[in-house]
Amino acid sequence: MNWEKLKVNHVFENPVKHIYASTLFDIKEYDKLYENTNNLRHAVWQEFDKKYKIGFQLYDDIREINKKKEVICLWFFKDRNDRSGGEDIILAGKKLKYFPNTFLVTDCKDIKILEKKDEYFRRPFIQLDLARDVYDNFFKRF
Repeated sequence: MNWEKLKVNHVFENPVKHIYASTLFDIKEYDKLYENTNNLRHAVWQEFDKKYKIGFQLYDDIREINKKKEVICLWFFKDRNDRSGGEDIILAGKKLKYFPNTFLVTDCKDIKILEKKDEYFRRPFIQLDLARDVYDNFFKRF
């Protein structure tokens, strides 16, 4: 991942340490990945895997977050037709929006996902396998 694009305005300490950013990943590359979320064996996903060398899992809905991971690193792939406001995530009491091509990174397990009013739309996301030392270094930088 291009973590060098992280800026001070992406890093938050309140209510808990977390990163929330939507300008980290090139939109053209994201669009290619988005178009192929139904086939992780597609060449664009294979290239992504080879380029970034970070494990990941694709889930259909943000309710499926794997909270057993030491660091929770989510990358949202919001359905283009979903015009809802997207305030679906509550991190330790703070509402966050589920926006496309946005990252949420935290070690906090106090994450609640609001039920979707319209179950027609999926809320897919990628959960990346982010190492603890990489996460800790984000906060040392700022």
